[in-house]
Amino acid sequence: MWTTIGHEWAIAALERAIAARRVPHALLFTGPAHVGKTHLAREFAAALQCEGAAPPCGECEACRRVQKGTHPDVRLVEPEGDHIKIGQIRNLQYELSLSPVQGAWRVCLLTDFHTATPEAANAFLKTLEEPPAHAVIILTALDAGLLLPTILSRCQVFALRPVPARRIAQALMERWGAPEERAETLARLSAGAVGWAIYAWEHPEVLAERQERLRELEALLTASRGERLQAAERYSKHPALNEIIGLWQTWWRDVLLECAGCEDLITHADHHEALRRIARLWSLPAAEAALRSTENALDQLEHNANARLVLEVMFLSWQPLAA
Repeated sequence: MWTTIGHEWAIAALERAIAARRVPHALLFTGPAHVGKTHLAREFAAALQCEGAAPPCGECEACRRVQKGTHPDVRLVEPEGDHIKIGQIRNLQYELSLSPVQGAWRVCLLTDFHTATPEAANAFLKTLEEPPAHAVIILTALDAGLLLPTILSRCQVFALRPVPARRIAQALMERWGAPEERAETLARLSAGAVGWAIYAWEHPEVLAERQERLRELEALLTASRGERLQAAERYSKHPALNEIIGLWQTWWRDVLLECAGCEDLITHADHHEALRRIARLWSLPAAEAALRSTENALDQLEHNANARLVLEVMFLSWQPLAA
């Protein structure tokens, strides 16, 4: 039984391919981080090796070994450091040339293939052009546009979309026993990234840290110019700076929605009162400007701009213009 949360259309397509014995030799799962790409790929690998009547049964030895990462015919390749490297590809090419040991296929799963070095991507292209008859290759990537067109042309692409919040909340309640209120909060905050919602449920410190970061943001809105500059210096050294600004970006989006009267669409529903309070003090153009400055800061940091200067500009631009 498939345990992937959401993506029913992709599961149905994979089931049809297995039933018709027309399994593609190369597949590409794309989508945002933590949306379920790797989990779905693992389940598809288990379904290919499954010994039960309704693959993936999850109970046979093959399914259990795939999930544990010990199946001799299923290989997982993840980035070493920041990249998938050519040495990893060379080793994988050798393994794919061998006949399966137990199952019907040699399955390789390469996660985050958009991180592959140019040398690794070009080397792997040769395997995609002439894959062994017994090989199934599964790639995952954030976006198809990050890969070489020659690689895309040889893969069947499954573009996974964010999972609806109600579907995530339902799974958290049914499978993990999460209380309804907590499940709905996590589902909203996940923005469709089911893997993040599960991790946050299993690690309560994630929400505790979020609360602290949002309190710090509120404090910055009433801070003096000097205090904002000091905060910029302090935050510029934080190892999770991009994640923090990403969180603040979702906060400003909610303020903008509050200003526009679209309360039903906000993400931080558990901070509704604080959002209302800020929305009463900030005009719609001011909230829009704050959101835009936060987005610009993220973009600049991703291009290795000076973090302290970026934060100084962002913090000083947060001003509640007259309504």
